[in-house]
Amino acid sequence: MRLILNWLLSAAALLGVAYVYPGVAVASFGSAMWAALVIGLLNMLVRPVLVVLTIPVTLLTLGLFLFVINALMFWAASGLLSGFHVNGFWAALIGSLLYSALGVLIDAVLKRG
Repeated sequence: MRLILNWLLSAAALLGVAYVYPGVAVASFGSAMWAALVIGLLNMLVRPVLVVLTIPVTLLTLGLFLFVINALMFWAASGLLSGFHVNGFWAALIGSLLYSALGVLIDAVLKRG
């Protein structure tokens, strides 16, 4: 039940990002649900491989390159879906930062309850 609630809240967070930031567009709540699912899958399957492959760059940039990896996952999800659009890399970077911040808030609320 908590997983479904997390998914629904993540989709709502994605709609919130699209509402606040014009560089991210989501067509509907259904599109946001699919986008949240795809972002979650990319973060679970692809992100760990990229993190391991980019350890030297991540160490050289003192961890800041992880923001680039997050943005790439966000941008890749928009490339895979038709109802979710991100206007380039910088929009993906800002959108992923906002989405991550909302994700931390969602996790904190779900752990309290």
